[in-house]
Amino acid sequence: MTEAAGPQRYKLPSAARLHASREFQRVYKHGVRATGAWMTAVVLRQMEPKGIRLGLSVSKDHGSAVRRNKIKRLLREAFRLERISLPADIDVVLIPRQNEAHATLVELRREVPRLVVQALEQRRRNNPHRGGAPRKGNGGRDERRGGA
Repeated sequence: MTEAAGPQRYKLPSAARLHASREFQRVYKHGVRATGAWMTAVVLRQMEPKGIRLGLSVSKDHGSAVRRNKIKRLLREAFRLERISLPADIDVVLIPRQNEAHATLVELRREVPRLVVQALEQRRRNNPHRGGAPRKGNGGRDERRGGA
C-alpha cells in the first residue's frame, strides 16, 4: 500500500537538538554570547563533533504557552533554514529577547547566522590559546619547545 500524498514535513531532527539540562548548562557555562535585536545566541564549539545542535530557552516572561510555543516554532524554523550555512561542530542556544514587536521569520533568519558568526569571532579574539600562544597553568613552560 502506498502512503497518502500530502505535504512533506521538514523537521529539525531530534539529533540536531539539545535535550538534556546538562547540555544546556555546558553551553551556558563555556559558550560565548552574542546579542542582536531579537535574540541572544550562546555558541559553543563541540569537543567531539556531533553535528550542529540547537537548544531553545523561552521564559514565561514571553507570555502564555501558546505565545512561547509560537516563538519556539519561529526560532526553530529560522535555525533549520539557515543551519546549512553554519559550522557543523557547534551547539547553539537561542534565547529570544523581550520585545513588544513580533519578529518575522525573515528577520530571525537574518539574525541567526550573524549572531553565530559574531560569537565564534568573539571566541577567537578572546582565546589566547589559538595561534600558538602558551597555555596558562603549565608553569610558564612551552611544551612544544621542550619546556624550560
